Amino acid sequence: MWKEFKEFAIKGNALDLAVGVIIGAAFGAIVNSLVKDVIMPPISLLSGGLDFSNKFLVLRAARDGSAVFHTPADAAKAGAITWNYGNFITLAINFLIVACAVFLLVRAINKLRQPTAKEPVTKECPACATTIPITATRCPHCTSQLPQAAVH
Repeated sequence: MWKEFKEFAIKGNALDLAVGVIIGAAFGAIVNSLVKDVIMPPISLLSGGLDFSNKFLVLRAARDGSAVFHTPADAAKAGAITWNYGNFITLAINFLIVACAVFLLVRAINKLRQPTAKEPVTKECPACATTIPITATRCPHCTSQLPQAAVH
């Protein structure tokens, strides 16, 4: 069993997965900082400082009878049961922003990965269908005279 475990742990797939998880965690921290520190402050400024995270409804009053709470945490401390819809809205907005940021990042990376179009360096001989250099004027295989190659 130990031998099988060593083979599994040393396999490229397991190491690739471990590296992916570590990089993913670091990337997650970067994206969360992007959302929290860069994107959300201007949105908060534009919306007049609106904070959905403290929006909630009291479903059952607190044990001590108090009914006015400023945050869901205050209500929970007093023993009230709350429906924290504002936290869900905040998390949904954060998710949309994170998804958009990740989409834009992946899109940019995919554009960088696309191979650049290179000028062809070979062509096919029309007589024998052999691949020959693009600047050739005569086929080295069948000796056919080829049309003059365009000079760039």
